[in-house]
Amino acid sequence: MTAATPALRMGTAAGRGTLLAAILASGMVFLDSTVVNVALPRLGATLKASVADLQWTVNGYLLMLAAFVLLGGALGDRFGRRRVFLIGVAWFAAASMLCGLSQGTGWLIVARFLQGAGGALLTPGSLSVLQASFHPDDRGRAIGTWSGLSGVSTALGPLLGGWLIDALSWRWIFFINLPLAVAVVLAALRWVPESRDVAASRTGAKRRFDIVGAVLGALGLGGVTYALIDARGGRIPAVLASVLVGVLAAVLFVLVERRRGEAAMLPTKLFGSRLFSVLNVFTVLVYAALGGFTFFLAVYLQNGIGWSPLRTGLATLPMTVLLLVGSPRAGALSSRIGPRLPLTVGPVLAAAGLLLLRRVGPGASYWVDVLPGVALFGAGLTLVVAPLTTSVLAAVADRFAGVASGFNNAASRAGGLLAVAALPLLVGLSGTGYEQKATLAAAFRGAMLWCAGLLLLGAALAALLIHRPSGKGGAPS
Repeated sequence: MTAATPALRMGTAAGRGTLLAAILASGMVFLDSTVVNVALPRLGATLKASVADLQWTVNGYLLMLAAFVLLGGALGDRFGRRRVFLIGVAWFAAASMLCGLSQGTGWLIVARFLQGAGGALLTPGSLSVLQASFHPDDRGRAIGTWSGLSGVSTALGPLLGGWLIDALSWRWIFFINLPLAVAVVLAALRWVPESRDVAASRTGAKRRFDIVGAVLGALGLGGVTYALIDARGGRIPAVLASVLVGVLAAVLFVLVERRRGEAAMLPTKLFGSRLFSVLNVFTVLVYAALGGFTFFLAVYLQNGIGWSPLRTGLATLPMTVLLLVGSPRAGALSSRIGPRLPLTVGPVLAAAGLLLLRRVGPGASYWVDVLPGVALFGAGLTLVVAPLTTSVLAAVADRFAGVASGFNNAASRAGGLLAVAALPLLVGLSGTGYEQKATLAAAFRGAMLWCAGLLLLGAALAALLIHRPSGKGGAPS
């Protein structure tokens, strides 16, 4: 329920301006989720970064997004979606500037943490302002346009990033966010109406936010991540302490969420649906493979094969194009036959693509050695994304759709976070090993094998435990 009946129409200036603000804002977040991997070798050389520094450059951003995105959505509902959205945009832009100005790895990592926090405010807001502002007759079209055009930014991210790195500097992958943020703020102030959850404001149901739950979730993920990244650093007491903090925080998170009931950031009754639980485990496995693949491929193609950032960005473009073109069709297929087959076949195809990429070496041909593996991985992922999202929402009662979607989004980011933290340890890559071709080649082949294993485990899980949701009868209510 909002402060006024949503009335924006697609054909009006206000409707177009609101849509523009949402698309540009989410585009910034999606852009930074893909483009940073392409920049890792160059920024690593400039800042004399270790493998651990590169891991934290990626994971600091993912950690804050995964831990606080649900809280960001709740803040918008309570204090005003446009207001929190604008705060997130300004915060994200300021943190992006700090990233671009970084003079050392410590500076960059802290700035990436801050950027992720801004993204946690911005990400739910870019969709919620559309949901709350557009007339019901135009809402589906507005959200579909937002989804498609935001996806274009994901597709163009590696390409644009590679061009900026080659033509200017890796710093410009962050500076590019500043003019985009200015455009978003101007459009939002001019056209986006304010809205909030009036029912919650009147009843006080959401007056108290689950900040404790969000902090405990961040500590749980952060503790485990630190332990995995620092395990080869020789500081055993610090590693053991971080494991203890992570596990303790995770246990307390479950206890706190259970005690808070429906006031919790993550109501534990959602997991009364076995399908919802299984789908989120599946999400972690598949997105862990995706996160590990994109991290290692970008570094290997540049430092191991000698490709430029632009060529590296172009290498992954077919994968994203397949996702954009094929996801609606995969969603329609899943609606007809159920999610089990797409969620089983998709990871198997993606795993086959990763196994093909293990043969990439010095002098590799893009068309013969790289494209088949990337295309096969993209085709497999295309079969997964839309059916997975639809199945997650169908596995719970309608009133939990927002939190279920938000948690699944957080689970996908947590999967990537844990993969980037764990894989270098598992394949023996540390220090400045990413600058040594032989060491990096062995690590890349090992990482692709681990990622393929995660995908095959996900496929087995889907084949055995995932079924077509049978209405909402079995979902928690």
